[in-house]
Amino acid sequence: MIVRSIEFAESALCDLEDILDWYSGQQVPGVGERLVREIFARTEQLADFPESGRIVPEFDVKTIRELIHPPFRIVYRLDHVKTWIVRVWRSERLLILS
Repeated sequence: MIVRSIEFAESALCDLEDILDWYSGQQVPGVGERLVREIFARTEQLADFPESGRIVPEFDVKTIRELIHPPFRIVYRLDHVKTWIVRVWRSERLLILS
C-alpha cells in the first residue's frame, strides 16, 4: 500500500480560517477550534485510504472526492503522489473549486 502525503491548498486553509472567524464572531471560538481540529483529524484517513471519500456529485470525476464531516464537505483532489485538500465548505454551499 502506498501512503500519500496530504497537503492543504491555500483555498482550504482560508476556508478553515473563515470557520474560526465565524465561530469567534458568534462568541463561541471553542466550537470553531474543535471543528477545525476534527477536520484535520478526519483528513488523516486519506493518507492510507485516499479513495475513501465519495466522488463529488457535481463533477463526477474520479480524482475529485469529498469527505462529509457535518456540517462540512471536505473536498480533495488526488494526484499520483499527494492528496490535496482544496475546500472545506458548509454542506449547503454551492461547490466551486478554485
